[in-house]
Amino acid sequence: MRYASPQLAVNTEAEAHEARAEVRSVPPVTLKAVEGGHLSDDRLDHFIHENGLTFAGRHLILDLWNAEGLDDIELIESAMRDAVDVAGATLLHIHLHHFSPNGGVSGVAVLAESHISIHTWPECGYAALDIFMCGDAKPLAAVPVFKKAFSAGHANLTEHKRGVI
Repeated sequence: MRYASPQLAVNTEAEAHEARAEVRSVPPVTLKAVEGGHLSDDRLDHFIHENGLTFAGRHLILDLWNAEGLDDIELIESAMRDAVDVAGATLLHIHLHHFSPNGGVSGVAVLAESHISIHTWPECGYAALDIFMCGDAKPLAAVPVFKKAFSAGHANLTEHKRGVI
């Protein structure tokens, strides 16, 4: 038997004036190996079982080119919220930072299922996004949201399955 190390669960209130966090210990989860190197289904995680593979989640790398609105922090936040919704994920917190003088934005939407991050270079019409989700969330559903929100002329998408067992 293998044991997962104790984990910390953190809850944040995204709209709170001052960030508050509650941290609690979560007991270790027993991971039982079964035939073929796969793990049993009695674990308390959100691993995905698909086409004979078991993995932690999908990590999408999305590059948007000839994109617009990449300095508009309200548009970026709205696109992130819409992407979370269509993916069926659970938003815990969004943090965005607006840089000057070029107006680029970097930020993250922290999800119960993992995260979406964005970094923009408006002077180049380029945005780099990471969309990582586990469990039943559908990260691929978020891609058209970002392409449309930023009127991307070109998009490049790659997928990596994280934590393949």
